[in-house]
Amino acid sequence: MESRKLTLFIAMSLDGFIATKEDDLSFLSAVEQAGIDYGYSAFTSGTDTVIMGRRTYDKVMTLVDQFPHSDKETYIITRSARPPEGNITFYTGNLKDLITTLKSRPGKTIYCDGGAGLAAELLRQDLLDDLIISLIPVLLGDGIRLFPGGLPEQSLEFISSQTWPKGLVQLHYTRNRSRK
Repeated sequence: MESRKLTLFIAMSLDGFIATKEDDLSFLSAVEQAGIDYGYSAFTSGTDTVIMGRRTYDKVMTLVDQFPHSDKETYIITRSARPPEGNITFYTGNLKDLITTLKSRPGKTIYCDGGAGLAAELLRQDLLDDLIISLIPVLLGDGIRLFPGGLPEQSLEFISSQTWPKGLVQLHYTRNRSRK
């Protein structure tokens, strides 16, 4: 049986930031267009498990009335223990152990829904399989960088790209583990 994949699906400014230093995401509105979700629904329909950093979770919960992944098994990666909330587990254990366990179980793609700290740690530990990154045609100049310095070099294989009229470019890469 082939193991499940862990995929990062995220948007960033053209200069590499996923938010301002104040966690502002308003730059994403530059590409909002009625009826277009840039492949998000198609992607999430192929997932059944979500992992997310606690800061991202906290930000999401300030923007919505109901957690958007309430239909999926969800792990919020945190340093502070909290009791579960519905299908949400606040996970304080070893990240590699969690991902190894999730990948060994049958199921669909595991969705990493941010943030930058979690994505960087997954890359450091060689746990991410695919990266789907939507480039927003905005230069923020500063903020929370998706890929901080100090990550190990990793080879990626190009899968696809797609463009939309509002200028969003979506890139899909998979990890090329045969060429480290």
